[in-house]
Amino acid sequence: MEKMLVGCFLLLLGQILLLPAEARQRPRSRSISRGRHSRTHPQTALLESSCENKRADLVFIIDSSRSVNTHDYAKVKEFILDILQFLDIGPDITRVGLLQYGSTVKNEFSLKTFKRKSEVERAVKRMRHLSTGTMTGLAIQYALNIAFSEAEGARPLRENVPRVIMIVTDGRPQDSVAEVAAKARDTGILIFAIGVGQVDLNTLKAIGSEPHEDHVFLVANFSQMESLTSVFQNKLCMAHMCSLLEHNCAHFCINTPGSYVCRCKQGYILNADQTTCRIQDLCAAEDHGCEQLCVNLLGSFVCQCYSGYSLAEDGKRCVAVDYCASENHGCEHECVNADGSYSCRCPKGFSLNPDKKTCTKIDYCASPNHGCQHECVNTDDSYSCRCLKGFTLNPDQKTCRRINYCALKKPGCEHECVNTEEGYYCRCHRGYTLDPNGKTCSRVDHCAEQDHGCEQLCLNTETSFVCQCSEGFLINEDLKTCSRADYCLLSDHGCEYSCVNTDRSFACQCPEGHALRGDGKTCAKLDACALGDHGCEHSCVSSGDSFVCQCFEGYLLRADGKTCRRKDVCQAVDHGCEHVCVNSGESYICKCSEGFRLAEDGKRCRRCSEGPIDLVFVIDGSKSLGEDNFEIVKQFVTGIIDSLVISPKAARVGLLQYSTQVRTEFTLRNFSSAKDMKKAVAHMKYMGKGSMTGLALKHMFERSFTQAEGARPLSARVPRVAIVFTDGRAQDDVAEWASKAKDNGITMYAVGVGKAIEEELQEIASKPTDKHLFYAEDFSTMGEISEKLKKGICEALEDSDGSQDSPAGELPKRGHQPTESEPVTINIQDLLSCSNFAVQHRYLFEEDSLSRSAQKLFHSTKSSGSPLEDKPDECKCENLIMFQTLANEEVRKLTQRLEEMTQRMEALENRLRYR
Repeated sequence: MEKMLVGCFLLLLGQILLLPAEARQRPRSRSISRGRHSRTHPQTALLESSCENKRADLVFIIDSSRSVNTHDYAKVKEFILDILQFLDIGPDITRVGLLQYGSTVKNEFSLKTFKRKSEVERAVKRMRHLSTGTMTGLAIQYALNIAFSEAEGARPLRENVPRVIMIVTDGRPQDSVAEVAAKARDTGILIFAIGVGQVDLNTLKAIGSEPHEDHVFLVANFSQMESLTSVFQNKLCMAHMCSLLEHNCAHFCINTPGSYVCRCKQGYILNADQTTCRIQDLCAAEDHGCEQLCVNLLGSFVCQCYSGYSLAEDGKRCVAVDYCASENHGCEHECVNADGSYSCRCPKGFSLNPDKKTCTKIDYCASPNHGCQHECVNTDDSYSCRCLKGFTLNPDQKTCRRINYCALKKPGCEHECVNTEEGYYCRCHRGYTLDPNGKTCSRVDHCAEQDHGCEQLCLNTETSFVCQCSEGFLINEDLKTCSRADYCLLSDHGCEYSCVNTDRSFACQCPEGHALRGDGKTCAKLDACALGDHGCEHSCVSSGDSFVCQCFEGYLLRADGKTCRRKDVCQAVDHGCEHVCVNSGESYICKCSEGFRLAEDGKRCRRCSEGPIDLVFVIDGSKSLGEDNFEIVKQFVTGIIDSLVISPKAARVGLLQYSTQVRTEFTLRNFSSAKDMKKAVAHMKYMGKGSMTGLALKHMFERSFTQAEGARPLSARVPRVAIVFTDGRAQDDVAEWASKAKDNGITMYAVGVGKAIEEELQEIASKPTDKHLFYAEDFSTMGEISEKLKKGICEALEDSDGSQDSPAGELPKRGHQPTESEPVTINIQDLLSCSNFAVQHRYLFEEDSLSRSAQKLFHSTKSSGSPLEDKPDECKCENLIMFQTLANEEVRKLTQRLEEMTQRMEALENRLRYR
């Protein structure tokens, strides 16, 4: 390194010695030749700039607020002129622009305005102080949008010309700077932030580029700014001889080809030694003509006046100032003269803004302590509380209560009184209509109101009517006329001897000495099994003068020839189970592997995501979420939809968005395909207001899972699932409606992100919470939550499928699950009280095995712990039809079993007969 420095020094010395004497003496001779009042531009003294051929677009942003006094403002201009000394300015090299800002932004000159350094310097010297506010963010925004546009002289980004901002400020900005400065940096602009005096360092760091130690500078006063000149020379230009040699220049060292020259700061003159500098005092050297004060500027001077005086138009004389009489005092309301200045004052109910000139009406409602439950309304001196429509203010003048018009006016409605926002109206129960007086109700007699056309009997239902026939008659295909039933003629009775009609069916009969076999059709001669105590555990089969014991299907005969033991039904029959067959008493059930659920036929298996399920999303659209994160939530919803099979018979999906209100984006019945549903999610608009989570849960519970909005009835046993997403604290209570939803069979998943409250999530989520509550610190882990949710929904579908453990071919047991319009299980004795039904269908309730089976299947579950408060109308049409349908199904199954048993017994008789 020492050898390199010695070599550089020798090279420099050689260059100096080789220069002609005239060239070596040129700097000194120019200094001597200048007149007293002349100031030579630094560029004329340089053989070549130290930023030679340096391409850059540089914009100065200068704080010209009232806190910068005249002397300090001159220092700023001096600093800019010092920076210009080492820049190589030209249209194809370095372009320079300058902005001043106070309460507004003033464009002194743009990047395209000047082509020579001397023109830029003259423009800097002519600048005038704005003396207004400090809108730093506004100035950076102007530079980003306008100053660096191609129209204002900035070179296109494709040319890769560096874009640089050098901003000087002495106070706290009156607007936001962090966001706009970040935008500027993101576009590739390099920002140097220079703070003077009591400037917040964090504000400077928010403005300047990183690393901050290279781009953020803080000095104690404007006089110390000169210490930064060499710093910026090193940062903006390549270092040459001035950085390698000990030049001894008092102010600036300017590189020249193979050497250097010393230059002085603006307002200084180079001494005869061409190294040191002396101050150029133009006020002392010239007949300035100022009446009161003369203030030196960089290369010039200005006249100023004492406090209480202002400079006249000639720029020399001083006149007394009436600050409030001046049109430029800027007070919005009232101006008050003070010693040497003035102050602004606001009227009652207003406060003075930080600019000390304009006024803002005091917003008493902005305080979080106003306590108004609904709305806060500003008055001249204070505020008052106001309630929403349909509510009235409580005596505390802050909280509100809903107006109960039904209780207040006692309208005398016979059935129900319904409150509205502005009043009330009377409503009747289903099957009734409101009388003209608007209060009483009358049952709707559809049979009397319409030309029903029934040949024999007309039966009213809640919404219409059905035709029925008298005993011994059957309804025809037109569902209106009736025909007498000849069951022996109408059916293939299959009786071996004779068929006898009964009131509602037929029966086979055998001749004397014979008995009807178990199939109810063929006859057998009375045998030992019928006459003796055979002792067979299951069944006895006659064999000549003796008998043999046989076991039912699924059992084997033990060695004693009488008792039976169970056999493996799954091995004995062609069960048809797709995955697993499990023995269950005399029958079997089919089961599926993990991740699958049993199909409706009780044999095949399908993946759990194939539904059916009724799923409702409850999505937080509050302003704390933000539009970018709201798009992530929409992607999260789309991912869950993609995991399901969307169709009316499989998965139905609805979606609510809430903030201060609740908006139904789509219901469970709106879409029958995933494509349309995802399109609706993509077009969903962000609400961006408050966070009324409890209101959203109330809406979901009361409306989203109703049949009117597409939910299947509870009797369909379709799982009901809600996924609630939130990123912050609710502004209302969530516990009440979350509890009601869970108590009514809705599985609740709670998904929280960021500032979501764990206690609220636990109140929302179903038990156990480790399977129904998910939380993430930010939105980066939403994908993991999505996968866990899909697995949880799949498990819920498996657990809720009632047919999963039901024997193949048997009806699943029906629990007590009353809902909006679902018929309740019917007690047979109640049905007997229905006049028409009991007369026509008496055969269903005879005391035989069929009647007992039907009673066991359909008897009301009064011991379930959830008795209905109001006894249902068993004579309703839908209840009677449901009962008759299920009873007929049970008769069909019992008949089928009897036929199968008879066939097995006949086969056994044939084998014994031919032994």
